[in-house]
Amino acid sequence: MFRRQCDISEELMIKTANLMKSLGLIDAGYNYFNLDDCYSEKQRSPSGDIVASKTKFPSGMKALTDQIHELGLKAGIYSDSGWFTCQIYPGSYQNEVRDIKLFQDWGFDYLKYDNCAVPFDNITRENIMGRYERMANAISDLSISSAKPPMVLSLCQWGREQGWMWARRYGQSWRTTNDIQPTWSSIADLINQNSFYTWATDFYGHNDMDIVRNGDLSYEEAKTHFTAWALMKSPLLISADLESASKETLEILMNPEIIAIHQDPVVGTSVSPFRWGINPDYVSNETHPAQYWSGESQSGTVFMLINTLDEPATMFFNLTESPWIRAGRQYTVRDLWTHTDNGTTVRNFTAHDVPSHGVVALLLQDAGDEPEGLWPPCAVIEWCMAQDGTMIDPDKKWSAEKHEDL
Repeated sequence: MFRRQCDISEELMIKTANLMKSLGLIDAGYNYFNLDDCYSEKQRSPSGDIVASKTKFPSGMKALTDQIHELGLKAGIYSDSGWFTCQIYPGSYQNEVRDIKLFQDWGFDYLKYDNCAVPFDNITRENIMGRYERMANAISDLSISSAKPPMVLSLCQWGREQGWMWARRYGQSWRTTNDIQPTWSSIADLINQNSFYTWATDFYGHNDMDIVRNGDLSYEEAKTHFTAWALMKSPLLISADLESASKETLEILMNPEIIAIHQDPVVGTSVSPFRWGINPDYVSNETHPAQYWSGESQSGTVFMLINTLDEPATMFFNLTESPWIRAGRQYTVRDLWTHTDNGTTVRNFTAHDVPSHGVVALLLQDAGDEPEGLWPPCAVIEWCMAQDGTMIDPDKKWSAEKHEDL
């Protein structure tokens, strides 16, 4: 994706798309190049169409998308469900059918659809969902009439009206929050908000946590940002000046093991918190989001640990706190950032000296039965009992033979 406020041009777009290829981003799995706002003239044509800016895109949009497609990329365009875009260029309200046909004729495959310049209630007689339904219907009808695949629709409604409850009816992704800022406080806040509706993401639709934007982040914070977005299966939409991107930035954006989890062809669900850590479970805290996460993948169980503190920390968890781990088994440990196999773990795992605002990303794979003779005989001690009725749980100091009513 490319977003640079209104400082855009045909030359810059083509240069950036070519950098995606030469730097290896296309090979890493990034397959869309998306324009954002400000690409058009301020006024529609006399016939009512959006007009591409004659100064920014002198060759026209079809020439641009042709070059993007030749690189092996798909092309994305931007519009708005209101009268105007957020930068006060023509929006698509009451022009949905006209505009989506134009975008298809221009060669675009993807539409980011924003939520600015909202018409008065006595005009719309509908809410945000209704205004997005208008464009979704236009996309569906055009696909049928043109016998072409429907354009991907990305709803940019900033988390308003709980899009995670209804937006999959209309599009493939939906924004869950306000716009991201390139600061740790913004990253932590967005992780916190999304921790409460990870269930909404699967193959058919995705919570969109906004763009991947490193900005003023430290190296460790940038790793956490990318890891959380990828393992929560948010669309990975890069907003960066690739010409000046550092080697470290590119290594983060192209981590093959993290991307493999994000692009898992078998499991489409997000990681979810199993323990909040600093906060009581299920308590919102914009500065200290959930710290302990896990999820499924075709290759094993994924764990993500986030140190939200301003100093290094040791982080510990019992394996069976995750619902995807089987009791009585041992697991090999793969570190998805150091790209190393780190032996076998039984029952628990400790990550030492996790950097401030840093992340640990692990893939655990079943390695067979745990060793015999471990004590206690249950990883989860609650109500642990021998076959003869002997209670192992120290909080319940009695035997079953004395409680025949059980």
